[in-house]
Amino acid sequence: MNTSSHADSLPVLAKPKIRSGRPSPWKKRGLITVAALGTIALLVVLATNLIVLLDSDGTVWNDPADAKHAEVAIVPGAMVNQDGTMSMMLADRVNQAAALYRDGKVEKILVSGDHGQWTYDEPTTMRKALVAQGIPANVIYEDHAGFNTNATMQRARDIFGVSDATVVTQGFHMKRSLFLAQAAGLDANGLTSDLHGYGGQGIKSDIREVLSRTKAVFDLLRGAPVTGGEPVPITGPARASWGPEAPSGTPPAGSPSD
Repeated sequence: MNTSSHADSLPVLAKPKIRSGRPSPWKKRGLITVAALGTIALLVVLATNLIVLLDSDGTVWNDPADAKHAEVAIVPGAMVNQDGTMSMMLADRVNQAAALYRDGKVEKILVSGDHGQWTYDEPTTMRKALVAQGIPANVIYEDHAGFNTNATMQRARDIFGVSDATVVTQGFHMKRSLFLAQAAGLDANGLTSDLHGYGGQGIKSDIREVLSRTKAVFDLLRGAPVTGGEPVPITGPARASWGPEAPSGTPPAGSPSD
């Protein structure tokens, strides 16, 4: 009699391998490396932010009437809309600079921004907005190569010969602006231009500023290049700084017509 069971005729299967819950040595080393690099990056960001926040001297005012007299108001650029109008942040900077001049707190205004192509022109847009508010054109100087805050401050000193300035910008940007101004050799104070709430754009700017402070420190350490050029003294005629006219038929989109 065959006493074997049906199970006896089935193929023998290998015992299933039980995977260890521990990561492989290589994976473990990779995780440690990533964690270490992340920690170092975080410490670098923290340290550089502290440098900017703690090493930026100068008085900051919220009201133009409280500001002390300075030779020049420096207005860093900000976004110009496609239709040629200023963003709210830029308009607020321009309005505060105009108030400074009307209050007799500055003698001249230096508007500095991006004009790397004909179709985008921050400084000319700012100048025309100031003139529309009654500020004399002959006290408004344009820096067409202020592509970032460091360039704005370095060029204010090296190209325009500014030594004494009030920087006009939003609060989130002020500490970095003064830090870079003073690194460029300027005697600088600040006037905030937070005349509105900026909604989502304001939140993005606050977050981006954390990394911008880190970049500012490294730009100074490595001597980041800044566009040079012939001197345009702030003591000379303002029109000399306005730059060439746009090619015929192609006016800068970022500069509304007079």
